[in-house]
Amino acid sequence: MQAVCLGMGAGAGSGGTVAGRFAQVGYHAVLCRRSDDAGLKKLVNDIEAEGGSASGYLLNAVEPDVIEQRIATIEADIGPIEVVIFNLGAQIGNRSLTGTSYKAFELGWRMATFALFRTASAVCPAMEERGKGTILVTSATAAVRGNAGQHSHAAAMGGRRMLCQSLNAELASKGIHVAHIIVDGAVDAPDTLGKMLGEEKFQQLRETKGMEHDGLMLPAKIADTYFHIAQQHRSAWTHEIDLRSFSDRLKERPRKARRIWRRREYRSPRLRPRGRGSCHNHSERTTLLRFQDLCHKRQACLCERPRNNEY
Repeated sequence: MQAVCLGMGAGAGSGGTVAGRFAQVGYHAVLCRRSDDAGLKKLVNDIEAEGGSASGYLLNAVEPDVIEQRIATIEADIGPIEVVIFNLGAQIGNRSLTGTSYKAFELGWRMATFALFRTASAVCPAMEERGKGTILVTSATAAVRGNAGQHSHAAAMGGRRMLCQSLNAELASKGIHVAHIIVDGAVDAPDTLGKMLGEEKFQQLRETKGMEHDGLMLPAKIADTYFHIAQQHRSAWTHEIDLRSFSDRLKERPRKARRIWRRREYRSPRLRPRGRGSCHNHSERTTLLRFQDLCHKRQACLCERPRNNEY
């Protein structure tokens, strides 16, 4: 019997590469993907050519019982599943609200959220008995910030993130490490980004942003990060991490919008001081710390200012 790294959604990009990284150190990599049997066999052959051990299976995670049956077979025939790489995508393309059917919306949830729940339900009891296990969940920017046209994707990824937090709350004390990994940028992956953009546009993107520019995230370097997280000591586990290229900035609210928000915040009737007993100069029963800070900066108490004054 050999320790197993199970890769769900093992494409030629980060999914298959991460599983192959674990195969380099002695794990048997089990690669599962929905389609492209030829591509799956190539991934297995590449891992074996480098001295690793691997097997591949076509698996549609939306269908009932297939995840549970495959996990049971792996545990019985190959070995204990010690690491799970959950890399199933849920991107159905940009669609308007009226252009997103109920079926399409549900499909995103079934792939991104429900499939993770089913996977965890199948692998965690055995991990709990052994007192150890790692589940590394690939996520996307949509898990923390929804965009127009991504109703299904954002809802599914947001649910995936909350599920990871719930799993951690229940299972971390039992030795099971669940990490939610936000891949916040474009990955140099021909079978995902390449198919979305088309071969010509993908090659143009690689030439202008990828390759020596390092603006596209490299699957091999992503795999190194996943492997590092799996090896962490339990006294300092990472439960969520955000990966992006050095040239991609974190999107922030525009400066002008932030100023307007701050001005409205201080002018809000609910936050405005209400006479004596509302600030630190008059009573210990203060309203909000931000008013204390503002009082210090202006060298005067807000309670003594006219109510119609703009701050």
